[in-house]
Amino acid sequence: MGLSHGTILHDWHAEILAIRSFNLFLLHECLSLASSPLYTSPYIRRRSTTELSDTHSQPFTLNEDTQIHMYCSEAPCGDASMELTMNAQKDATPWPTTSPPNPTDPSSSPSSSTTQTLHGRGYFSSLGTVRRKPSRSDAPPSLSKSCSDKLSLKTNLSLLSTPTSLLLSPSNAYLHTLILPSSQYSSKACSRAFSPQGRMAPLANKQWKGGYRYQPFEIATTKREFEYSRRGRRIGRLVASDLSAVWRPGGQETLLNGVLQGRRLGDARGGSMICRKGIWKAFAEVVALLEVPALRKVYENGSYERFKGEEALLAQRREVKAEVKREALKGWISNQ
Repeated sequence: MGLSHGTILHDWHAEILAIRSFNLFLLHECLSLASSPLYTSPYIRRRSTTELSDTHSQPFTLNEDTQIHMYCSEAPCGDASMELTMNAQKDATPWPTTSPPNPTDPSSSPSSSTTQTLHGRGYFSSLGTVRRKPSRSDAPPSLSKSCSDKLSLKTNLSLLSTPTSLLLSPSNAYLHTLILPSSQYSSKACSRAFSPQGRMAPLANKQWKGGYRYQPFEIATTKREFEYSRRGRRIGRLVASDLSAVWRPGGQETLLNGVLQGRRLGDARGGSMICRKGIWKAFAEVVALLEVPALRKVYENGSYERFKGEEALLAQRREVKAEVKREALKGWISNQ
């Protein structure tokens, strides 16, 4: 990740692209509000001085009557789709694997990568666990967590990314509804992955400072299928595409291997509008217009790496993330 310089997306599953695009959209709404006192957003507003506190100081918030809904044409990879994965096999017996090393055990083989402790589609008998993105058996090892795990984390952190969370209160930024085709919905799997009756039980009714709380989303189903899904009407053999389409109000682009189609990895011009560098640029544009000394200091540092080192500003978010990983999403291994 350190070689990407913030221009390469390391996870371009649809759910993650949608969340990143949503954050960029919010940043642009913040920019419009900060640029003109005459602009009124139908989605966000400025917070009044009476709403601000030392632990909850973001200048903007989503409107109280705004609800966020996400449609997925496939069940999120990871724990929420394990039953579907098992049922798709001719033999649902867990695939044979060797026991992974224990990353907390110093006697574990040093040649064994800790990435092996995060399962992909295998280990069917291990449910409710943190998993990595599924991949081919010959793919390089990865620590990129599954969409189920990332959505579970978002039930506590809200849908806001780290930069966006310094500008917008998380209070009204939680996912309200996840909509799945009926064919992609397993009540048992989704309850286990996301609900207080499943692995998130230790966090039921949990609230933290700064507007954070455990807010499970509702799950709705539809009989309508995405036309180009695996179950959509088609002629000939179905072949997966390595392209990703990104859309937001005011912009769209096509990605290949985490960068703009037609650009090579490492080319600074290949960064997506929703890559880390793009999000940081949008964040800095907003902060430059605000009279908020703490945020201005972050902007003047001019480095995303230094920004991530801001202990005071990110303390609330880090506390939430640490407790969720400790109590519910056990086994979460941070990306290197």
